[in-house]
Amino acid sequence: MECSVSVQQNLEKIRAAIAAAETEAERKKGSVRLVAVSKTKSADEIRPVIALGQRLFGENRVQEAQTKWPGLKAETAGIELHLIGPLQSNKTADAVALFDVIETVDREKIAREIAREIDKQEKSPGLYVQINTGSEPQKAGIEPDEAGAFIDFCRNDLKLKITGLMCIPPVEENPGPHFALLAKIARDHDIDTLSMGMSDDFETAIGFGATEVRVGSAIFGAR
Repeated sequence: MECSVSVQQNLEKIRAAIAAAETEAERKKGSVRLVAVSKTKSADEIRPVIALGQRLFGENRVQEAQTKWPGLKAETAGIELHLIGPLQSNKTADAVALFDVIETVDREKIAREIAREIDKQEKSPGLYVQINTGSEPQKAGIEPDEAGAFIDFCRNDLKLKITGLMCIPPVEENPGPHFALLAKIARDHDIDTLSMGMSDDFETAIGFGATEVRVGSAIFGAR
């Protein structure tokens, strides 16, 4: 499917900005992966981005993802789909079945449900713990001072392979300290993958060690 010039230019611009931020941070070229956030976008809007070589995508809602991604994954090999929105316990089975990575493991109940579904389905999606670095009451995520105990619970009690951490800093604050906090928690718990940084702050996140950045509107345009 033909890609609109604007989307192609947007994707090229983001890829170039990631590469420049890697260089600025003295990071290895290609050390940061781009998660193209395709929430609210139809399969027909996503296909042109796949045609440009993008294989890593993020969705916020399980139900919405189910309407488009089984078909898109069947069409193109190598798609890696991340759940980057809150996971409800009644959607856990569907999430484990569809997503390659669940970035929003954020409470004991959902961790137990994921462990149960992994055993039942014999699947092993990547799992990231979401940290509420700003301690915002309206936001999902584990409190920073509870992160260590929760990671240990997931690993030791549930035998879950926690491979990454994710955060969404408060919109009105400097994101740098939040990215630094996430990176410290990762170091303390031998975690290599840091999903942090979005359209407005991904370059800052790369400077603090992000290995994955989640960019949607800067690629697809306003929702």
